[in-house]
Formats: sequence, structure tokens, C-alpha cells
Amino acid sequence: MDEHVLDKKLNYLTIPIKTGYIKPGEPYETIVHAATDLIEDGDFLVISETPISVSQNRLVDESKFEPSLLSTILAEVWSKYMWGYILGPIFRIKKRTIHNLRKLPPEARSHKKVILEYYGLKHALKPASEAGVDLSNVPGTFLSLLPDKPELVARDIEEKIKDNTGKTVTVMIIDTDASYEIFGRKFTSLPIAVSGIKYDLGFFGYVLGRFGSKIGPTPLGISKSHDLDDIIGIAKLAEEYHEKNEMDIETVYDMGSAFDGDITDITVEMLDSVEHTPAVIVRII
Repeated sequence: MDEHVLDKKLNYLTIPIKTGYIKPGEPYETIVHAATDLIEDGDFLVISETPISVSQNRLVDESKFEPSLLSTILAEVWSKYMWGYILGPIFRIKKRTIHNLRKLPPEARSHKKVILEYYGLKHALKPASEAGVDLSNVPGTFLSLLPDKPELVARDIEEKIKDNTGKTVTVMIIDTDASYEIFGRKFTSLPIAVSGIKYDLGFFGYVLGRFGSKIGPTPLGISKSHDLDDIIGIAKLAEEYHEKNEMDIETVYDMGSAFDGDITDITVEMLDSVEHTPAVIVRII
């Protein structure tokens, strides 16, 4: 357990929920069962979006997509060179992101094709982390799309916890892609977000975010209403836990390092061989 101070009045505990790898199509009840002995009334259960997407089998095999002229230009010219060498430094994006853009592999052409097919040009124009799709914690050449109807999933998990434990909690599904704020208006580039955050802005939200304040990860769905600033603050605490946990696989590059090889060779069995933290309990104390 890790103790944090969210504001001057309230202390919080973060409690990790450890599981094996949630496999494609496997019910997300795995998270419910793992949380059963730890959860208490009033807790927030903050779940990463990827295990929910994988559970819903929302996987796409990038190798099946033939790059188009547009997807090739977006990968090789727009992302790799324009953002890797010119726009990235101008907009002061993270050095790690710039480094990764400059090293984009040829497979990025197919990746952009997938984004164009599923989310459209305004998301494909984003140089990296387009539409919140995830290349980490998935096998081989697959990626995971955003979860389907995350708010309904959050409500379902809350009900299952209530049925199993009698405890009343709030369940939140989040994406590490950022939300921003300008003049009190909250927004994200992602295709979906909770009420109160302007969403589906794609590349335009990403650029606008360079001029705003980053307020935290993006809540995609929540099982019951709370003050939006509190929701984002709680999501940040869960994200902070993952960031300082060296064993967590947050990016495709982390996955390559963890398994010491070509990420396209990573199997479900390999992913299941390491411990995963699909969720974090955040508790007011």
C-alpha cells in the first residue's frame, strides 16, 4: 500500500490488484475476484483500459493491413520526420517520444492504416498513441482498440463487486492518454471520455493540449457520478502507482525490454508468465 496526499484535507491509499494476464475473450471477473478481499465501502477501483479491451476481444492484427499511400505518408513523413525532427521539438513534446518517433519501424505504416480504418484521419494525424489504441500487453502483431461502452462495463463491475462482497464502490476505467484544460474547459484527443471532458478531438486536441495544462489521465467511463476534478485526481493517483512500479508494462517499448526480443514474437503464454496490475484501489483515509 502507498499513502498519498491528494489535497490538503484528504489522504489516500493506493492498493494494487495483481492478476495473471487477462487473455483475449476471458471475462473481466478476474479483476473482481482479485479485488474481493481488499476492497472496502467507498473505495474507487481504477482499471486500465487495455485489460478490458482484451477481455472484450477488441484486438486487431496489424499484419493483415496493407499500407496505403496515405498511411505510408503519415508514418514516414508526417510522424517520423515532421514530428520527430521539426514539430516535436517546437511543441516541446517528451524527449522519449521524439526518440521513438525518429526510430519508427516500417510496421508503423500498417499501424496508421488501422487507425485510419477504425478512427479516421483526425486521429491518424496524431504522431503517436493515436486514438488511445494500445500495442503493449497484447500478443504478436496485435493492438487493442479502446474498450466498448466503458461506462456500462464500469457499472457491471460495480454490481458484481456489490453482489460478491456487499461493498459499495465506484469503478472507473481510465486511459493514460492525457486530458487537458484551457480556461476551465477540459478536453482530450481520445474518441471517448466521461461527461464533462470534451472528447474525440484527435490531432486537434493533441495540438491544443500543447497550449493548455495537462490535468491527468483520461477517465473513459465511471459507474456513478462524482465531481470531475475529484475523478481526475483519483485517476492520477492510480497512474502514479503504475509509473513508479518498475514491473509494469506501460508501453510497447517496455514490453520489448521485459521480454528481451522482437515484440512481434511475444505470445499470450509469455505475457501470462509475468505479474500484471490491471487495477488499483484508491481509498480515502
